[in-house]
Amino acid sequence: MIPSKFDYIKAASVKEAVDLLDKYGDDAKILSGGHSLIPAMKLRLNRPEWLIDISGIAGMNSITEDGNEIVIGANCTHKEILKSDLIRSELNILAQAAETIGDVQVRNRGTIGGSLAHADPSADYPAVILACEAKIEVVGKKGSRVIEANNFFQGIFTTALADDEIITAVRLPKVTAGSYHKFYQSASRFAVVGVAAVKDGNNVRVGITGVADSPYRASAVEKAYNGSSDAASRATDGVDVMSDHFADADYRTHLAKVYVKKALEA
Repeated sequence: MIPSKFDYIKAASVKEAVDLLDKYGDDAKILSGGHSLIPAMKLRLNRPEWLIDISGIAGMNSITEDGNEIVIGANCTHKEILKSDLIRSELNILAQAAETIGDVQVRNRGTIGGSLAHADPSADYPAVILACEAKIEVVGKKGSRVIEANNFFQGIFTTALADDEIITAVRLPKVTAGSYHKFYQSASRFAVVGVAAVKDGNNVRVGITGVADSPYRASAVEKAYNGSSDAASRATDGVDVMSDHFADADYRTHLAKVYVKKALEA
């Protein structure tokens, strides 16, 4: 299918992109990798009059070390994350998630910033972002700010980003003990259930995607954890579990418990 008519602008800087977003408002959309936006445009689910391409902005596809944190530019592709020696050695849980995303074409073009901003309830990165307690750096007309991962995802395809803000980078702490496991849709490889678990001393942090209309921290699992994977039985406590043609609520609940157990044991 062919998208409806639109105009295209390639932004040369973050400031230019923010100014254009402010100028065109709801008629504009940010384009980075395009693997979420372009399919929606082809289906006429999204009809922006202006596309603001940020893929060429200098400095937004770097992966650097800053003390005990890894800083990932929003334009980094899934492939760049997967192939980064720094991420594999210091933040391997993110590489594990990147490896499960889509297919080669999607991994070559899709970006971490685009994925987080799109906030698909079945995307992989959100589980890791939550379990790692990442910080998301954004810039808008009012300046720059940092959004804590726990405050970023606010519902289906909904985030804490203001209309004139764009993600510039994601900061994640180094993780020595972390694991990502998922049960995926066979065609798209989106997560029916995806679980990220990070061990920190005697405690764990668990992020879950694909189960509810928004990714969430499995706080009941974290509180019940005492070194045993038995805490996985609390995977969906207090959660309104989704039901769709991929899996009904009962099956998703079962899968969530199974995959939390896998992640904790790993």
